[in-house]
Amino acid sequence: MYRLARAEFDSDADFAARARTRVVALQAGDEATLRAWSDLVAESQRSFQALYDRLGVLLTPADSAGESTYNAVLDDVVEELVELGIAVESDGALCVFFDEFTGPDGKPVPLIVRKSDGGYGYAATDLATIRYRITTLAADKILYVVDARQSQHFAMVFATARRAGWLTDKVAAVHVPFGTVLGADGKPFKTRSGSTIPLTELLDSAVDRARTVVAEKVHDEDPATLDQVAEAAGIGSVKYADLSGSRIKDYVFDVNRMVSFTGNTGVYLQYAHARIRSILASVPPGDPSPRVDVDLELAPAERALALRLDEFDRALLDVADTLEPHRLAGYLYTLAQTFTAFYEACPVLKAEDPRVRGNRIVLCRLTGDTLAKGLDLLGIAAPERI
Repeated sequence: MYRLARAEFDSDADFAARARTRVVALQAGDEATLRAWSDLVAESQRSFQALYDRLGVLLTPADSAGESTYNAVLDDVVEELVELGIAVESDGALCVFFDEFTGPDGKPVPLIVRKSDGGYGYAATDLATIRYRITTLAADKILYVVDARQSQHFAMVFATARRAGWLTDKVAAVHVPFGTVLGADGKPFKTRSGSTIPLTELLDSAVDRARTVVAEKVHDEDPATLDQVAEAAGIGSVKYADLSGSRIKDYVFDVNRMVSFTGNTGVYLQYAHARIRSILASVPPGDPSPRVDVDLELAPAERALALRLDEFDRALLDVADTLEPHRLAGYLYTLAQTFTAFYEACPVLKAEDPRVRGNRIVLCRLTGDTLAKGLDLLGIAAPERI
């Protein structure tokens, strides 16, 4: 419906004028408009929730606070900006001007807080939001995870909030930008008809491809288990592709590469974790509980894996400091590679010395737990079998 309306908006001036008038009516609390809008929101939220559930996202409707949450305070926000001399009238609209923000022509670019028709846009609601989060919620750090193309908009919103005295040195407001998903042609990922592909279709295609790949590798799984593994691998592959590269950079959506068992993919990490669990499950029942013997000299591959495991803490701190999840993804991939080298060089269950075997079983367990925790932090399942 939105795509159809957008096309109509761009091609029909009368429709565009009626649409703008309807936005003003919505923000003013017109009952008929609110009823229609409420139906649209409810339908959208049902679809969102179905995707959240499938993706393992923890958001629920109770967490939702959309733009409309702030409709009742938009007039107060703008009035405060006018009284402070921050927002001024320009061609019937109320705007905030800056010396530091200019367009390609060198002229100042304003932040329009109220349009000439009386309607409010993103600037007003974003300013109402940041004021509420600081003055009511007492937030000391606010992250805006939004498209990189909105960088100037948020810079102007933050600058306005600082002028108003809402955003102080005690509060950090950070725009966390991200790039675009591209097709194989290097252009924004779309269907052949030119429309953007719905996320649910992307997930379906990844799960279907994962089912094929897993079925080729594992032949004794029952259909229900295969479906569960394919869902975990497919969803995980899409998430990992999105999180494993620098968030500011664009990336190419390639389902075949995403669900590959080799290379820097989510499936590779899931498979590494499952292989470790399989090793641990093969420990003879009569074996005593493995213990770490600190007096044993470590083989080079054992030492390399132990040191790599010790870097997990630093990786997590790096992600928290830089807001770049790909640092954790990169660590997990390196850990999986280091474990492979260890496993090839150091027999685990067949180690003759029980003390050596115990050390190596502990290393396996630590690696499996670290991979599982790291994948969980990225929102990716870590199946016991794959």
